[in-house]
Amino acid sequence: MASTQSRAFPDMWVDPDDDPRDRDQIEVVDELTNLQEYLRAYRLTLRLKTEGLTPEQLATRSVPPSSMSLLGLVRHLAKVERDWFRLRAAGHKGRRLYWSEADRDEAFTGAVGDESVVAEAFADWEREVAFAEAFVQEHPDLGETYTYRDSDTISLRELLLHMVEEYARHCGHADLLRECVDGRTGQ
Repeated sequence: MASTQSRAFPDMWVDPDDDPRDRDQIEVVDELTNLQEYLRAYRLTLRLKTEGLTPEQLATRSVPPSSMSLLGLVRHLAKVERDWFRLRAAGHKGRRLYWSEADRDEAFTGAVGDESVVAEAFADWEREVAFAEAFVQEHPDLGETYTYRDSDTISLRELLLHMVEEYARHCGHADLLRECVDGRTGQ
């Protein structure tokens, strides 16, 4: 997606009439479609809030002692997408992203202003989002449940609601982080 900037409101990303997340144009349809659309809009919001920044800007930390940064949020959300859809719901075996017993906060602590770290983070996030979207397409029953190795069981409905909540919370963080980096505000 090309970097955007509002002409009417230069401190925002796009003019309100051009916002690709415009909820006013979405019809009220079935529950699955609505959940997918909210999640799509929040994923797009994260993308918008990270556009046009250098690796150093993406890795800029918030207020100490927090290790939160925009790059850390991308890495964290790649991890969350993988954990919930690939490892938990699909039951794949494999490693968790940006997490270890030694550093459970690796998504943030390892978010450094290096081009290769940025490229890897976005590639991981995009791959896990694509997997999640394909998984939901193949398993559209909101009542279907998945049991993880810790014996927790979750339905697709709960999983999608959790992901909407996860992105909503972190997009709020991204608003503040981006404003600190270059003064652009959320919308």
